[in-house]
Amino acid sequence: QVQLVESGGGLVEAGGSLRLSCAAIGRTFSSSAMGWRPAMGWFRQAPGKERDFVAAISWSGGSTYYADSVKGRFTISRDNAKNTVYLQMNSLKPEDTAVYYCAASRYDDYDRTVLGTERAYDYWGQGTQVTVSS
Repeated sequence: QVQLVESGGGLVEAGGSLRLSCAAIGRTFSSSAMGWRPAMGWFRQAPGKERDFVAAISWSGGSTYYADSVKGRFTISRDNAKNTVYLQMNSLKPEDTAVYYCAASRYDDYDRTVLGTERAYDYWGQGTQVTVSS
């Protein structure tokens, strides 16, 4: 059973930074072609709104994809040896306030159109709250 555990959320002033982490527990990222090699994604849900795509990264880390609203401010990365994915968030704005969710895809890579949708992901974390004050 795979569990994704997010951490690093909190309260920050506008213009500040946060780094979210997502650790995969119960299954290990594998370099084997037959092993578990998921692309990983971050989504967020603001109060009263639907959950939206934020960023995704391929298994190898060679491909990254971002929502237009965070491009140039957020950076997704991964450390497969640590079974962990990160989301570095800079120049935060009040509109970035949301619960941020980590997700593991059934694909090792695809394209923005697919990895930007919830149906590409099999596993989800419980979420971590990010609040940006003005």
